[in-house]
Amino acid sequence: MPNFRLKELRIEKSISQNELAKLIGLARQTYNHYEVQENIIPLKHLNTLSNYYNVSCDYILGLTNTKKYKNNQKEIDSQKCGTRLKELRKNNHITQIKIANFLHIDQPTWSIYEHGKSLIGTPFLYMVCQQYNISADYLLGKIDYIPNFKEKNNSSKKD
Repeated sequence: MPNFRLKELRIEKSISQNELAKLIGLARQTYNHYEVQENIIPLKHLNTLSNYYNVSCDYILGLTNTKKYKNNQKEIDSQKCGTRLKELRKNNHITQIKIANFLHIDQPTWSIYEHGKSLIGTPFLYMVCQQYNISADYLLGKIDYIPNFKEKNNSSKKD
């Protein structure tokens, strides 16, 4: 189970679940399900919280201990995301069918992600980032460079 940092960030900011839920346009109970990881947070809300806390999506998802990246964009770019998913797949010499099977989705769904017609789902993004040791922020088009992911969660925290 991934270690999403939603609760940690909310407590650091001294904001209640209710206040935070209102801020992003959700019911408190819905937000709570994301925070306790009963439901996976959609990318739209993950991005909103990343911008609100001024931290990377990678940090929230527990992919890195680096809180912020330089030249971070506020919006997710679905076209860049599609292009980068395709590049990642091709650079790793794998077929759409192979990556779709890894994610337990069908190949046409993966193709839709690669063409930027729909954003990849948060759980699939997380799995791809973990498997290929790559930044969610990069894949989502929020940054235009691939950060060094050699340090993982078990290393000391960076600010």
